[in-house]
Amino acid sequence: MTLRLYDTATRSVRDFVPMTPGQVGIYLCGLTVQSPPHIGHLRSAVNYDVLRRWLLHVGLDVTLIRNVTDVDDKILVKAVQQNQPYWAIAYANRLLLDRDYRALNVLPPTYEPLATGHITEMHDLIKVLIERGHAYPAESGNGDVYFDVLSYPEYGALSGQKPEDMRGSDVAERDKRDQRDFALWKSVKPTEPEDAYWSSPWGRGRPGWHIECSAMARRYLGDEFDIHGGGLDLTFPHHENEIAQSKAAGLGFARYWVHHALLNLGEAKMSKSLGNVIDLESVGRDGIRPVEMRYYLAAPHYRSRIDFTAEALGEAAVAYRRIEGFVQRAVEVVGQGRPKAVPPAFAEAMNDDLNTSAGLAIVHDTVREGNTALAAGDEPAIRGALTAVRAMLGVLGLDPLDPAWGGGEGGNDLKPVVDSLVALALEQRAQARARKDWAAADSVRDQLKNAGIQVEDTPTGPRWTVGEH
Repeated sequence: MTLRLYDTATRSVRDFVPMTPGQVGIYLCGLTVQSPPHIGHLRSAVNYDVLRRWLLHVGLDVTLIRNVTDVDDKILVKAVQQNQPYWAIAYANRLLLDRDYRALNVLPPTYEPLATGHITEMHDLIKVLIERGHAYPAESGNGDVYFDVLSYPEYGALSGQKPEDMRGSDVAERDKRDQRDFALWKSVKPTEPEDAYWSSPWGRGRPGWHIECSAMARRYLGDEFDIHGGGLDLTFPHHENEIAQSKAAGLGFARYWVHHALLNLGEAKMSKSLGNVIDLESVGRDGIRPVEMRYYLAAPHYRSRIDFTAEALGEAAVAYRRIEGFVQRAVEVVGQGRPKAVPPAFAEAMNDDLNTSAGLAIVHDTVREGNTALAAGDEPAIRGALTAVRAMLGVLGLDPLDPAWGGGEGGNDLKPVVDSLVALALEQRAQARARKDWAAADSVRDQLKNAGIQVEDTPTGPRWTVGEH
């Protein structure tokens, strides 16, 4: 079955056909790193990581570009407020972002370009737009350069808006031909850091937000590529402006536009500017592991809005632990095995616009079948269920046996220590049981439970897992 994706540009689910057979180019709008990341940002990373893993699973070679906007109005405001270099703020927040991506088992992008590293490419694209009559330097001669919205008749097609219904900015009329025109190049401002500017044919300045992505996509994926991704909140004006400036410059640009829905907290999207954010570290303090957070973010369909609640996150964690528990029990009986092809029903769900919700329903059905096989001691059925579950979870980045889930940053180093300490406690419990000191044995088990370790007695001896605190 061919993968079908919802294309925002056509407002329809379309068969996905790569421009070059066997290869896929994806451009994902990354973050503006003016603040530490929150779990709303991480939904984007997880959703497109699942898309990438599915494309890899079906045998395609994927080039994924995820940019970092490291110079922007918001970063410069923070730099002035905090009396720090803008680049220091951007770099510190980028390190935090990379840490969270690793914690959630998000595959690193093929390339992760910085906006500040591609000023020349932006200049080249702006020059083409000026030559074609789609851009102009500000009439006041202050060094700003604007895109002429009315010169591009299809402006607004992606978001379904019409230029006549759009509000312009509050920039003075003398600087623009039309209030709806947007900045490609921004001139030096006395209220901003002195080191946040570059030379250009129009004077010292810095790039506008939209031109950054068009230039970087072209640099790494060419004039035309397969998929452009990002959140629904980027549809307008960011992606609308990207399309206008890229196509006005004669580029084919993106053939499919894939947008994910937002993660809301209360009635509003989770947003740094609104201050209503929850980060990965805070949910970890509440006992939620990164793998469980990834499950929570991947479980809904990517176009479904997530209304965050602690209760829903806790339910997702419990659901994942059921899957994890089956995998651990099955491995004890038949070994890890090697994941094979996913079940046809799972493939059908994933090909149906990445329906992870339906896909995970199949995972849970297979886990139930596997638990029944475990109870019956049917090793072939156990092995079949285990390999199918691991194959499906591998596509979703959720396989409990993936080395990435060794406990997060530094977790692989600590795991042998934890194993040894739990083994010592279980040995003390076994000795207490042997001498029929049931109170001591129960005390050891209770202490482990309080530490988040669940102990289950099996015919082959006690088995422990990380459970609820």
